Amino acid sequence: MIELRGVHKGFGPKGVLEGVDLTIESGTSMVVIGGSGTGKSVLLKSVLGLVKPDSGTITLNGEDVTKAERDTFLARFGMLFQGGALLDSLPVWQNVAFRLLRGSLKRPKTEAREIAIEKLRRVGLKADVADLFPAELSGGMQKRVGLARAIAAEPEIIFFDEPTTGLDPIMAGVINELIREIVTEMGATAMTITHDMTSVRAIADRVAMLHDGVIKWTGPVADMDASGDPYLDQFIHGRATGPIEAVR
Repeated sequence: MIELRGVHKGFGPKGVLEGVDLTIESGTSMVVIGGSGTGKSVLLKSVLGLVKPDSGTITLNGEDVTKAERDTFLARFGMLFQGGALLDSLPVWQNVAFRLLRGSLKRPKTEAREIAIEKLRRVGLKADVADLFPAELSGGMQKRVGLARAIAAEPEIIFFDEPTTGLDPIMAGVINELIREIVTEMGATAMTITHDMTSVRAIADRVAMLHDGVIKWTGPVADMDASGDPYLDQFIHGRATGPIEAVR
C-alpha cells in the first residue's frame, strides 16, 4: 500500500533520510524502530506529505503522495500523536469527533457525538467522559481519547507516533493491546514509530530498523531476535557497545 524508494531528506547541511527504501503491505502493522534523532518522525511526515523529500518517491497505492489532492488523501489516514495533542478548549467528544465536525468528512453534530461516544467505548472509556475536558483526564485516559480520535473516521491507514511514551508499564500494555485489537478489527494498515521494544513485540507484524538515514534491516517481527544484523541486535538488547555509537 505504501512504498518508499530512494527517499532523501535533509535540513540545511544535515542529511536525515539518506536513501530510504521501505514497503508496507496493505493490512499489515509495520513498526519502524531506531534511536532518538534518527529520522523516524521525518519519515512519517514524509509519507503524510507534510515534508517533501529532496529526492526519491513515496507512493500510496501507486499514487505519488506529493501530488495527491490533500483533503482526499489525508481523509484516508488516522493519527495517534506522541503527546496526545488533544485540544484543551474542547470537551473530549469534540476532540474525538474533530474531523467529523468539519471538512469533507463533516457529519451532523448529533451523529458526530454518537460516533465519538461509540469510539470512546471501544477504547474502554465510559460515555460520561465525553463531556469532560482533557485536563480532567489522566495521561492514560488522554492517550485512549487520542486513539479514539484516530479511529473515529474509520481510516484505511493509522499512524502511531510513540504510542506509549509517558505511560507506566501497565497502561502501556493496555494501549498496546488496544492498538493490536483495533488494527486487526478494522483491517487497517498501520505504521508505528517507537523505540519501546515491548510495543514492537506487541503490535508489529513487520519491523524496520532506521539508522544513519537508511533502513538497516526489515523483516517479520518473529525473525527479529535471530536477524544476525549487528545494528538491530544492539538496539533491541540495549547494548552500549556495537556499531551504534552512544552519545555521551
